[in-house]
Amino acid sequence: MEGYRPNEQNRSDVAHIGRSVIIKGELSGSEDLYLDGEVEGNIELRDHNLTLGPNGRIRANVNAKEIIIHGKVDGNLIGSERVELKKSAVLVGDIATQRIVIEDGAYFKGGIDIQKDTTQRRDQAAAASPTGTSTPVTSVVNPPAPANVPASAPSFTK
Repeated sequence: MEGYRPNEQNRSDVAHIGRSVIIKGELSGSEDLYLDGEVEGNIELRDHNLTLGPNGRIRANVNAKEIIIHGKVDGNLIGSERVELKKSAVLVGDIATQRIVIEDGAYFKGGIDIQKDTTQRRDQAAAASPTGTSTPVTSVVNPPAPANVPASAPSFTK
């Protein structure tokens, strides 16, 4: 049972914002957050986790350690460790993270930047972007052909 007690302690450290709550402005904190309401602005939980419930709506840029989305987001996500889009998720915006999970059925429109050292990039982005907006993220849809293809390789163009 000792293994169970820390989990109980961790659960009490999660702030909960219900679905009837609407926040306009910047939201920041030093604990994990479960959000089932609406936020319009920016969310900063750099060293903590954000879970957006199925009723939750975010119109903001989000910066957190781990981000789990069940609801709707219109904005960019920076998850220093991980971003997960559940099947009910709707995201229009870019993602920058080390690890990503996108469940079958999730809607995502944007780019993904898989990062190796997010601490350094996050600090650079904050220094380069004084307004708090995230830097543009690009994704490669059609990567260029490898340069080491031999000249005798068959061509599929007409």
